[in-house]
Amino acid sequence: MAGKDKKTKMMQPRHIKQIGGKSEGGMEGVQGVQGALANAPKLPPELEKKLKALKDKLVSFKDKVLEKFGDYIVGIILLPPEKGMPNLEGEPIEGEEKKLEAKDDKKINVLVVVDDTTSKTMSKEELYQKFSTIIKKIGEETDKDVVTQSVLLTDLWQNCYDAKYEMNKMIAMGAPIYDGGMMAAIKIAEIHKTMVLKKFEKYILSYVLAGSLTQGRATATSDIDVWIVIDDTDVKKMTRVELKDKLRAIIIGMGIEAGEMTGIKNKLNIQVYILTDFWESLKEANPIIFTLLRDGVPFYDRGIFMPWKQLLRMGRIKPSREAIDLFMSTGEQSISRVKMRLKDMGMEDTYYAILTPSQAAIMLYGLPPPTPRETPEVMEEIFVKKEKMLEQEYIQILKNNVDVRKKIEHGDKKELNGTELDTLINNAEKYLKRIAELFKAIEMRHNEKSILMLYDEIMTIIRDVLKMEGIERVQDEEILKLFEDELISTGKVPAKYLRDLNQIVEAKRKYDAKKLDKSDIETARKESVGLVKFLIEYMQRKRGKEMERTRIRVKHGSKFGEVILLDKVAFVVNDVDAKDQRIEKAIINADGSLGSLENSSLEEMEREMAKMKFPQRVFIKEPIFEDLKNIFGRDVEVLVNN
Repeated sequence: MAGKDKKTKMMQPRHIKQIGGKSEGGMEGVQGVQGALANAPKLPPELEKKLKALKDKLVSFKDKVLEKFGDYIVGIILLPPEKGMPNLEGEPIEGEEKKLEAKDDKKINVLVVVDDTTSKTMSKEELYQKFSTIIKKIGEETDKDVVTQSVLLTDLWQNCYDAKYEMNKMIAMGAPIYDGGMMAAIKIAEIHKTMVLKKFEKYILSYVLAGSLTQGRATATSDIDVWIVIDDTDVKKMTRVELKDKLRAIIIGMGIEAGEMTGIKNKLNIQVYILTDFWESLKEANPIIFTLLRDGVPFYDRGIFMPWKQLLRMGRIKPSREAIDLFMSTGEQSISRVKMRLKDMGMEDTYYAILTPSQAAIMLYGLPPPTPRETPEVMEEIFVKKEKMLEQEYIQILKNNVDVRKKIEHGDKKELNGTELDTLINNAEKYLKRIAELFKAIEMRHNEKSILMLYDEIMTIIRDVLKMEGIERVQDEEILKLFEDELISTGKVPAKYLRDLNQIVEAKRKYDAKKLDKSDIETARKESVGLVKFLIEYMQRKRGKEMERTRIRVKHGSKFGEVILLDKVAFVVNDVDAKDQRIEKAIINADGSLGSLENSSLEEMEREMAKMKFPQRVFIKEPIFEDLKNIFGRDVEVLVNN
């Protein structure tokens, strides 16, 4: 990987520096192309000649494409000559250089990147066919030598998810005819990544493009956010902090160098994480890390970022209860700080005082924490519209709070007066009190569901126990009496477990009557622990005794074997003490004899035993004794009560 990126870097710096400068949409019209050429004295001669000869055709093609598709176009790139260039499927084929040289030098290879992230009216395949067909036609109408290649933005990202980065290299080596901001980001990120890997490939686990660019909110002037994860698990000569600081300083310096090399003016924001800190942030439910995993696109990954991204998509990465409690507890602490620092820190603290408990409520509901920007909409969608557990006025408080902070942060609002600050504090206190009630309501709803699950679990276990006692199809209203008559009164189950069962049934009745409180829930949970444990152990002991009736134990020579008779099949273990037991099976014939033996396994035998219904009656008929002699030898002895 490092070798390939090194080659890319050597091919691209000069022309990238000259072409990528204009912030609003790349090269605009004839002046944009001419300006790029005027500032590009060190372009490769072959590309410089092509640009001078073809600038009018390129601008005409660009204008027609933008007129037709407008904001759907992410970028239009003039690709370097085909010789030595990878195509959209990968690297150039060995031995194809002479064929490429023989091609018509007048060919104008153009790559068009199309944004398909907002398309809802047609499938990806239909969208691609529509765009590629029309763009190809525009190219042919512009000039017969214009050869177009179209790619959807989601396919560009999917290639990155699949660790296929050739297309990014093509974009980095091309000259932008039009750029909405994404092409410049790919260009500078690709160069910076190459520099970082060349220097520190041993330590780099992931290089990820993130932020507004991958969230569909980017403009031509947007910052370019990249994240780099460093492996610190095998550091011996320095501390982890020293490793992070040392690499971070050099990597940020490389970012400045990449900006100077490309002439791209957009700010390159570089965040450097060591693996252990990244993991801790993930466990602590840091919303920034969750957002990075959700929206980030890896430009390089050694098997860390993509598995975590997939686990997040599957819902397998969830905040811990400690993280939820931490988010919730920050509310009151923040309010107390607001009252002490008012004008200096009031805005920040009131903001986080209502934001973090909101995120805590969302996490307790069962979703990952959203970003601050998304939190009001998520709260409204879940708790106001869907669950109807919160009033709209509290969503408005949250939205106003976020809006004020945003205006201050962007400089649209210079300061807060005393009246505004008092309003923010009062609303925050009102909001926090209401969210605390919402938090309890969410917990209560979870607890109520847990009582239903607990009740169903207990009833199922008791039915299984009664089945083993020969009682089938028991209704809920009969369970208490049958449990007492068949198990308690007979001494099979201690009397205290009848009291525990009554507590669980009573909790279920209160739930049905909507009178269940927290103490009822805690009592039912506490009483269920011992009852469940005893009943499961009772079934296991009884099942074990019943299983003993199905076994015929034998001795043959110095070995001990056994035959396990189930309903329609028997399993034969030749040597029960052998490390690698040989297990065979045979059909039980109507006369009690065994059919032909076949190879089997411990797993198959356990599955068949699990299917058995007890109590089980086992009849040993005379023919089986002849089978024992055939299986174990004429000297076989049947062991009784062993």
